[in-house]
Amino acid sequence: MKTSSFSVTELLSGERLDAVAAKLADNLSRSRVQKLIDQNLILVDGVPQKANYRLRAGQSVEISLPDVTPATVLAEEIALNILYEDVDLLVLNKPKGLVVHPAAGHLSGTLVNALLYHCDDLSGVSGEARPGIVHRLDKDTSGVLLVAKNDHAHRNLSEQFKEHSITREYVAIVHGNVALAFGSIDAPIARHPRERKKMSVAPAGKGRRALTHFSVLERFDGYTYLACRLETGRTHQIRLHLASIGHPVVGDPLYGYKKKQVKLSGQALHARLLGFIHPTSGVPLEFCSDPPAEFAELLGALREKRGKGGDLL
Repeated sequence: MKTSSFSVTELLSGERLDAVAAKLADNLSRSRVQKLIDQNLILVDGVPQKANYRLRAGQSVEISLPDVTPATVLAEEIALNILYEDVDLLVLNKPKGLVVHPAAGHLSGTLVNALLYHCDDLSGVSGEARPGIVHRLDKDTSGVLLVAKNDHAHRNLSEQFKEHSITREYVAIVHGNVALAFGSIDAPIARHPRERKKMSVAPAGKGRRALTHFSVLERFDGYTYLACRLETGRTHQIRLHLASIGHPVVGDPLYGYKKKQVKLSGQALHARLLGFIHPTSGVPLEFCSDPPAEFAELLGALREKRGKGGDLL
């Protein structure tokens, strides 16, 4: 158990306990701080307080970090398509159908199981020694995914995501003819009030801000090929945003059309590009991957149907 004590300055006076603890304790994530507060491992003047407790100047904040425990998830030898790797991080091309985190119904065969087999040095930021999944892709979304291999890289990369300085570009095939050549969708996202697995666009003043920029790459009869850039990274953001403007992603089982109009396993959404600053060297890095064969075949079929001489924007 490692314990650190901090004194609340005038600058921090009036701020929430969880926000201050996340700043003071080497950029712990807010969710990790919340768990420590729930376990009475963060004290104010020796007394447990709630996460929303407002601090006063001169108070003492004591943060106790339990020793990192061994991973409880089993390592499994699963092939990975690695685009780049060094001592700090790993960039891979995640295939469609691969679940990132073990959960009910998917306790094995996940990306984390594969990474535990592949990696020697793991991040312990979450309290358990395991690969640092800095961001996620849905099970049926393919593309570039970034993984931290130690605590320093995990914290640094998480901060880049928090500051929205990471470049993330996706490509998607959507239903309908998107009228604008380019545009932005600025709509807050919250958990769906009735359906646990879905997200929803929230009323003004509710939910978390979500901003997606899009541009048209190609148009087809009844379909549009888009590039989407994220400024925020909310759960199901692109899928929900595009559906909210009447252009759901082809094959999306949650936000798309119930009746399948094309043969496709999962949604036609691919994380094509990821750019970030290396957490140790400070060098800008950018990685790209082509959409999987099924995605490319659908594009080819749409181009063939459109016929020769069609517009390519």
